[in-house]
Amino acid sequence: MTSWQDELDRIIDANFDRTVEMRRHIHQHPEVSGSEFETSMLLYQDLGDKGFQVRLGPEGRGVIADLDPPGGESSSGLFAIRADIDALRIHDEKTVPYRSKCDGIMHACGHDGHTSLVNGAITAISELHRSGALSFQPRLRGVFQPAEETCEGANQMIEFGALEGVDAIIATHLDPNRRVGRIGVRPGVLTANCDLIKVVIEGRGGHAARPHEARDPIAAAAQFIQTLYMHIPRQTDSQDAVVVTIGKVQGGHTANVIPESMELHGTLRTLDAKIRDRTIKHIRRLAEGVATASRTEITVEFGLAASAVQNDSSLVELIRDSAENAIGPDGIEDIPRPSMGSEDFAFYGKHVPAAMFRLGCVSDEVGGTGLHTPTFDFDEEALRYGMKVMARSAISWMEKQSQSSDQKA
Repeated sequence: MTSWQDELDRIIDANFDRTVEMRRHIHQHPEVSGSEFETSMLLYQDLGDKGFQVRLGPEGRGVIADLDPPGGESSSGLFAIRADIDALRIHDEKTVPYRSKCDGIMHACGHDGHTSLVNGAITAISELHRSGALSFQPRLRGVFQPAEETCEGANQMIEFGALEGVDAIIATHLDPNRRVGRIGVRPGVLTANCDLIKVVIEGRGGHAARPHEARDPIAAAAQFIQTLYMHIPRQTDSQDAVVVTIGKVQGGHTANVIPESMELHGTLRTLDAKIRDRTIKHIRRLAEGVATASRTEITVEFGLAASAVQNDSSLVELIRDSAENAIGPDGIEDIPRPSMGSEDFAFYGKHVPAAMFRLGCVSDEVGGTGLHTPTFDFDEEALRYGMKVMARSAISWMEKQSQSSDQKA
């Protein structure tokens, strides 16, 4: 282990309690997508006090923190680490001192962990640089992004300038299917394409006692959902990953009135562009069939929420090497196949090389429930491992860039 790695670990361990304190504060004060004002201001003030050049994102949501802003004298490239800061509309049912204080809102996807560990990682690199342990001038950016859950924040931050001058970017996601002290890596496709589905069913309202006089959109909606769940899998090659889920059904106001219309909202998740196009066409055909049978009008709209995360292979190797040094080779697990979940981190990868790894967070003492559940929690030791892997990855990348530049000179 080189001297800067020893010193890096010492700094991270010394600051660990403050990292946990930040995580717990954010967990107690969650903010949903579009409302991340207090979380952003917390990060803005904290990182500004630590000497970072900080900017609030669009509408005061999100933060860009530069250790050495673009244009500074340095032979290294600009490396970015991204965190997401928004929470979900789920009620926190955990019995812990840091339970959410906001009814119906909680960090059920680990974004409080992502935020605190990225803050801790870039803080450690800054302290390491000030100690004189690095042989080069680091150029580092922390991107704290709002609105990941609605797949809007990445593009908002990109348009705001989060990637200006950036040469590479990495991120992590807590993984309750992996033990603390382990990470998952995968080059290439990591997550699925995700399309939002909106279905509007127009019928004819009427009295609940005389449904034959109406054209019931609720009955049509039930039939359409059942048709989707039955026929999409039966018409798709079992080796082609496709998941269709309706998560919101909205319509009607009174128990004894058949409404005029219904709305369904859901997602379509695929790994292959051709399969995506084929499935969209199939869903439209199914809608036409149900509309004919139910004598209603059904309109189906699709909107791409997030494309697949495409992990850059060289960055994956960088993360793997850094993790071997930080946690040992036994702590690295290859992810055998992509997740059908989605991540708007994918949008960064359309502009610069990008990679995301999975960070194990479950132990015998903490964890065991899945993401997006009311009891989700994680062992905070995961933050220590995440900081060490991320900080090593950033420093190793910048060090290599600096050496390459020196050789060319």
